[in-house]
Amino acid sequence: MDVLVLSVMFRTLITYLIILLVFRFMGKREIGELSVMDLVVFIMLAEIAVFLIEKPDAPIWQAIVPMAILLTIQLVSAWVSLKNQRFRNWFDGKPSVIIKHGKVDEHEMRRQRYNFNDLLLQLREHGIQQVDDVAYAILEPSGKLSVFEKKENGYSDYAVVLIADGKVQYSGLKTIRKHKQWLLNEVRKHGFQSFEQISLCTINDQGEIKIDENNEYT
Repeated sequence: MDVLVLSVMFRTLITYLIILLVFRFMGKREIGELSVMDLVVFIMLAEIAVFLIEKPDAPIWQAIVPMAILLTIQLVSAWVSLKNQRFRNWFDGKPSVIIKHGKVDEHEMRRQRYNFNDLLLQLREHGIQQVDDVAYAILEPSGKLSVFEKKENGYSDYAVVLIADGKVQYSGLKTIRKHKQWLLNEVRKHGFQSFEQISLCTINDQGEIKIDENNEYT
């Protein structure tokens, strides 16, 4: 077999294995839920892969080193995201409440550069024609619109996150128009002395608070 053909086959195999490794380290997420940084890594990997395969005369390390650097960046950023919520919000973005109790938040739509055509289109995809039928509509960081319809009793299944990873979610408190001291009092009623003891705390439309304890403190 021609040496050039063998070289291309080898380089293709190496490229496949490295990209597969990056996918594995990224965890189990759908393509539509990838962060901006994930997409940047994918695009750069694709460009490097083309270079590696189409230029068989170039030293293979010229592609392997950048791929290894990208993999390292991906691993470090994923680890930091797990430990630091501010970093995670900055890179992945935060969900935005577009509709609350049938009322559209035009200011938030402008801030997210999200127009009414997009909103109505995504509502129709959920089988909804009237904004009044929506209890909450949340624009996720991925661009997907999560919709919670009003039930017959006027409530919905939507739960506002108040604590995540032991950190107070001030956007959630703002949504329900409460303050940090109120939340601390509620947490203490459930037998917890600090926010750090809680992995996740949510409240639904009926005011029911659900708490998941942080296993690190058990």
